[in-house]
Amino acid sequence: MRLFKSRMRQWAKDERGATAIEYGLIAGLMVLAIIGSLYSFGDANDEIYKTIEENLVGI
Repeated sequence: MRLFKSRMRQWAKDERGATAIEYGLIAGLMVLAIIGSLYSFGDANDEIYKTIEENLVGI
């Protein structure tokens, strides 16, 4: 049990992978922001394309 506690303390103090995890989280948040903005932008464009389509059908 003492060995387990010792290993857990060493693992908790180890910061070697922290930077990679932080960059991964930042990249993930950026991807979510991009997807959200594209989704929002797509809805706005959908209305424009529907209006254009309706006007073209009437020609």
